[in-house]
This record gives sequence, structure tokens and C-alpha cells, in this order.
Amino acid sequence: MSMDPSRLARFPFLDEAKEYAADSGILLGELLLRPSFEDARNRGRSRILGALEQGDVGERAMSTDFDILMEVMSYPMARMMVSAIGDTFLVKRYALAEGVTLDRRLRDEKEGIALQVARELGVDAVEVGGELRMHFADFLRFTSKMRSREWKLVNTEVHSGKVMLTRTRFARVLQQALQDRIESELPLPMSSEMSAAVEPYLTDLKARLDEKRKRYSMQGMGEVKADRFPPCMKRLLAMTQAGENLPHSGRFAITSFLHTIGLDSEEILKLFSTSPDFDASKSRYQIQHITGEVSGTEYTPPECSTMRSYGLCHDPDRTCERVKHPLSYYRRRMGRGGYQNASIK
Repeated sequence: MSMDPSRLARFPFLDEAKEYAADSGILLGELLLRPSFEDARNRGRSRILGALEQGDVGERAMSTDFDILMEVMSYPMARMMVSAIGDTFLVKRYALAEGVTLDRRLRDEKEGIALQVARELGVDAVEVGGELRMHFADFLRFTSKMRSREWKLVNTEVHSGKVMLTRTRFARVLQQALQDRIESELPLPMSSEMSAAVEPYLTDLKARLDEKRKRYSMQGMGEVKADRFPPCMKRLLAMTQAGENLPHSGRFAITSFLHTIGLDSEEILKLFSTSPDFDASKSRYQIQHITGEVSGTEYTPPECSTMRSYGLCHDPDRTCERVKHPLSYYRRRMGRGGYQNASIK
């Protein structure tokens, strides 16, 4: 049984939505250039703006069949625009926003759509007696980046190789599945004609992207110079700002590093607030434990050899070859007295 087109517009990544668009007879050149499809192009751009500003692609009123079709077509338009810009940070932010939107919409939908979404995202899932169950291998695959204890397999109920999940938790796993898929697919290969067609819509997107980068780099950083960070810490900071969940070792490393060079707990908390599973109270406690406000022990970040053993050493440069600790790198790049709290040589 085919799905109502208005529901397809809410889940435009489904194969059935692609078929609905194909059946409409719209050619790619028409979508990119015809004035009658300007609405789809503008909505595609607004999906990306929503991803940058709110972390959600947002909603729009759909009162006619044409509105529905334009909403469906806005999804491939957004993907082409993200691809034309070709920025890794933007890809991650956009993928996260589409995933968050899926999570939100699934919680509002009737029961059947969740299993259909799961199947199309390659998730082995069934419903038994009104309970959703997901194969443990898929559960592990899509929850590996979720660091909260509640997502550990040992803390779940498993029957016959399948994990029992509430609808809320099931939707959260599908969010990650969609996010991972979009990240793996983008950027799309773009012909010169396609890139030229979407270029007029990219000016404000690029400006907002630059503003977002500047806001992240300046927010709560005070006199701290992020461009002087060692490559490992730049990468951890970029992952945090892109809304990626860090492994515990990475979160410990970047938290202790930022604290040692002068940021307080609330400033560090702001940097972590973009994480998909951000929990303010848990994050604040973890940060305060590392900074010594709770534990009484003020931790410093791991030395370079430990960062390598954790798999956190990334793209070392020439300065890395001359130091044994991330703080030493930062101090060299800042000059003598570059940070006050550290005693690492």
C-alpha cells in the first residue's frame, strides 16, 4: 500500500518519495532552472539554513499537492547545495539536522512508518506484540557513538538476538542511521552545469557557514587561540562543534586541555552543547570532575604517546615532532607564557 504523499514529504529520503518525484515527470534540469520550481530550490536552501541555525531542517505548511511535491524535491536540492559547497563541517551539520528532524517526526507518527524507515536505512527490526525489536548488531553499529551508559548493550533487554526498544529510543537509533548514511553519501559528484545552477543560492549559505565557524571559534574562548591548538585538539574541537559524539577518551582530552589553557567549566559546557545526545547536567558533572571542582583532582590532558594509543593523534605536523605533550605544542605556538595553569614542559 502506497504512502500518503504528505507523509512522503516528511520522510523525503525514502525510496517511495523518490518514486513519487520520478512519477511527477520533473527532470533534473527543470528542477534546477525552471522558475516554477523556485519554491523547491528556496526550501532546499532553508533546510540547510535550519541545519546551521537550529540543528533541525524545520517545517513548512503544505496545503496543495504542489506544495507537497516541492517539499519532496527540496531534499535532493539541499543535498546538491551542500555538495556544491563541499564543506565537511556543513555536511556533518546538515546530516545531523536531517537525523534530528527524522527523530522528531517519528515520535509524532503512527506506528507503521518506523519499521519502513528502519528497513530503508538497512536496520533489521521487527515489531512483536506492539514492541519494537532491533537486531543487536545494528543496535551496536548505530549506538557506538552514543556514550551514555543507557546505550550500552549490557543495559538493554535482549531476546533471540534482538534488542527491545521503546519507540523513543528506536527513533533515536534511526536518527543516527540516517545521519551516518547522509554523511557517507555527501558530497555528491556535481557537474559544472549543476554547480552553476545552484551557485546563486549559495551566497547566504556560505556567509552563514562562515558566521557559524566564527561564532564557534570565538564562543567562550576568551583569549584562547584555537588556531594555535595542536592538530589532535583542533580535530576534537571540530568534532564537538560539528555535533559529533566524542569517545570518552576524546572528551576527557579536550576538556582537560581547554581547562588547562584557561576556559572555565561553563565555557567548556557551551562547546559540548551541540552534541546530539547533549545532557547538560551529566556533561556539567563530567566536566567538573575533570576540572577538579567535584573530584578535588585537577586533571591535565594525556601526553602525545597516550593520545596515539587512544587513536586520537591526528595529522601531526612538524611542531608535533618536537614536543611530547599537547600543552607543549600550544605553549610553543603561543610563545612563552602562552597559558598560565600548566606546568607541563
